[in-house]
Amino acid sequence: MTDSTMTERNAPKECAASSDTARPRMTKEQINAHPIRKYQGRIHLIHRSEQIEQAVRQLEKEKVLGFDTETRPTFRVGQSYLPAVLQLVGEQAAYIFQLQHCRLSKALCRLLANPKIIKAGVALDRDLKELNKLASFKPAGFVDVGELAKQAGCMNHGLRGLATLLLGFRVSKKFQTSNWANGTLTRAQIEYAATDAWVGRELYQKLQPLLPCLASRSGSQTG
Repeated sequence: MTDSTMTERNAPKECAASSDTARPRMTKEQINAHPIRKYQGRIHLIHRSEQIEQAVRQLEKEKVLGFDTETRPTFRVGQSYLPAVLQLVGEQAAYIFQLQHCRLSKALCRLLANPKIIKAGVALDRDLKELNKLASFKPAGFVDVGELAKQAGCMNHGLRGLATLLLGFRVSKKFQTSNWANGTLTRAQIEYAATDAWVGRELYQKLQPLLPCLASRSGSQTG
């Protein structure tokens, strides 16, 4: 992770939650017993370069964004692909960028490098490293909610476990290994992509009151 990426990984000790907020690990059986939820807001599919600037202008009005990427799965040793989809979700809408069509433009790089807009997600290191292979930018404002969850005393650190533990619902992983490089994404893929990024944003909002220093910082940065 770059130095400019705000992951809270090296946060001061006062950021840690008190021991009485510790939450036990959710088992696979407990997770599967919860209902599945998916993102219900508006979804904008961006697959043309001329759509990007308008989308970024809307996203730059946000204070906190959910962030994720999707990549074509690999089934051979040594085979790899770059991200095919970038998802950013704000308060009112989700934006799904098909990168093989619209590329990682200067406008998107500007947004990803904006330290005033929090981009929340899980396991961000690889996503950012791979995006930097598409276009060079200096990530800023990124918060790994898995790391925040550790500091809040949560034993689950992945998206699926945290969604169940903190939000009370289960996230389907059915389409995780679908072909994200397809020129035309299915409705199910689009909803899956939006949901993953939306959950990152929801988890960030849920974790704020559990971490005093985060709540203080967010008060000055996100209103």
